[in-house]
Amino acid sequence: MAGHSHWAGIKYKKGKADKQRSKIFSKISREITVAAKSGDKNPDMNPRLRSAIQLARSVNMPKESIERAISKSKANQNINYDHLRYEGMGPGKMFVIVETLTDNKNRTASNIRTIFQKHGGRLGTTGVASHNFKQLGIIRIKKKTISDEAILELAINAGAEECISNENFHEIYCPKEQFYKVKTAIEKKVDNFIHSGIAWHALNQLDLKEDQYKSAINLLDSLEEDNDVQNVYTNLKVKKLN
Repeated sequence: MAGHSHWAGIKYKKGKADKQRSKIFSKISREITVAAKSGDKNPDMNPRLRSAIQLARSVNMPKESIERAISKSKANQNINYDHLRYEGMGPGKMFVIVETLTDNKNRTASNIRTIFQKHGGRLGTTGVASHNFKQLGIIRIKKKTISDEAILELAINAGAEECISNENFHEIYCPKEQFYKVKTAIEKKVDNFIHSGIAWHALNQLDLKEDQYKSAINLLDSLEEDNDVQNVYTNLKVKKLN
């Protein structure tokens, strides 16, 4: 299976997120608010809200900030957010999928298009990038939480397709249709996840030369910086950063 395609996750594991903690908290808060607004305010009864809260905890988001985000779901009844997906190509035919959560579609579309153009890429139509990815349920758990053998057995019994133990975390893959079933089974033994959700996983990875690689990284970073962007996925083979 190809390596990670979730750019935000890649950046987090490489320690870059500390410089952007406020922005990360803001994006997670928005997801918590929307999840709470669209379903039950009790995370035990709302899988999407539960996943958002688990993500918040994994980046040490304060408890009061999580509670405030849930409360906003009641206060902001007149504000509606739309989930929109954009697909495009970057330097060297790198494919990119951008997931957004926005209260202004025109603003978001304009910003995403401008970012692609500025960094030598182009925004395409639906399908231009996604045919190079597969949607999977992905769960990441800190390595010290559970042993390699125990998480492998737990994942297999829960119905996962694959479980890979890396240096710092375990990563479990399952069909997106089975995600909540698998997640619920694993939560009975482990409830502290680094990340869990439906993600776009690259079928193959693209290895770029240095000049194109730098341009590609700048494009991905700029997309991640946009306030409306929640997730960025790419087929770029990420090299070790100094």
